Amino acid sequence: TQGHYAQAESLYKPALEIKEQALGPDHPSVATSLENLAGLYRDKNRDKEAEALEKRAARIRGIKR
Repeated sequence: TQGHYAQAESLYKPALEIKEQALGPDHPSVATSLENLAGLYRDKNRDKEAEALEKRAARIRGIKR
């Protein structure tokens, strides 16, 4: 349901920020968090936001998109 998406987003975003600060913006764990948040955005039809996160995650992983 919509409430679950909002709750998930409220957890994913701070987790991403913590990982970026603790591990650096280009750490593989950051890419995983970006992909998780992108998946949530895809489920909510927020494709433009999802695409930006997916591109960043791919860059971190060294994947050309």
